[in-house]
Amino acid sequence: MTNNNALNNIWQKGTAFLGSEYAILGGAMSWVSERNLVSALSNAGGFGVLACGAMPPTLLAEEIQATKKLTNRPFGVNLIVMHPSMDELLDVCIANKVSHVVLAGGIPKTNHIEKLKSANVKTLCFAPSAKVGQKLIKMGADALIIEGMEAGGHIGPVASSVLAQEILPYIKEVPIFVAGGIGRGEAIVNYLNMGAAGCQLGTMFVCAEESIAHENFKQAFIKSSSRDAVASVQLDPEFPVIPVRALANKATESFRNFQLDIISQYQRGEIEKKAAQLQIEHFWAGALRKAVIDGDVENGSIMAGQSVGMVNKIQPMQKIIDELIAQANNFLRT
Repeated sequence: MTNNNALNNIWQKGTAFLGSEYAILGGAMSWVSERNLVSALSNAGGFGVLACGAMPPTLLAEEIQATKKLTNRPFGVNLIVMHPSMDELLDVCIANKVSHVVLAGGIPKTNHIEKLKSANVKTLCFAPSAKVGQKLIKMGADALIIEGMEAGGHIGPVASSVLAQEILPYIKEVPIFVAGGIGRGEAIVNYLNMGAAGCQLGTMFVCAEESIAHENFKQAFIKSSSRDAVASVQLDPEFPVIPVRALANKATESFRNFQLDIISQYQRGEIEKKAAQLQIEHFWAGALRKAVIDGDVENGSIMAGQSVGMVNKIQPMQKIIDELIAQANNFLRT
């Protein structure tokens, strides 16, 4: 399906930056955004992004090469800035001629941005505020992503609609992609009209036929409404929890009880504060794989954004993209 001139015009900045037909960026979802889903999104006209997550450099190199065998279109790699092998991962991306790298999970180091730019790799960074966005641009970021709390996985405290109003009218130097809670073409158009270069979607692609997510994981998405995707709860300000949005299940309740137990142990002097904090932080380790790959949707983590309520069937990636483009075009014609 070919998009009309109006849509071409309003996201031209995004498509030119990404090198893709559509300025639809794939959210990097651990265990889900691997070679099959990423190549399918790029082949459908969007821009797939591999989720490196905790991968070691050798595994990332294999995944990039495997993705290149499945698509000849551009795709990017998402790197977590706190990864202990960050320099080696950057080398892998450069050596494998990755065109775009998304630096996530915090403020990247200036020398990492400079390293990528010197190798002609375009960098995208997450900006939780206009102030941080301006700082990232000064550091050399080529584009920004603003992600609202409606998104799945690790989230910030502010909604996409508010971030868009705070940032899009004031930062014009680089392309900005809006993420979080986007499930229809009309929403994409609205953000484009506000000044966005494109949008990032993740939850809407989990149930693509090409996604390797377990059938149980996909069915959990299809059966859920937007209100089922809830943020994890922090019970004690002494033990901060980075909120994660996921579908409520047994594991959600277990995490609450686990926190209560660890906090009680600390208060009784049975465990040191640092050890207690580490145990809380490590609770979810392996829980996402348990749900995505093994299909344990009761005890695993079913990370999902609030747009999950708009996911109602398993279908080819091309069909998902075609529907988004048709919605955008119809909205522009009204």
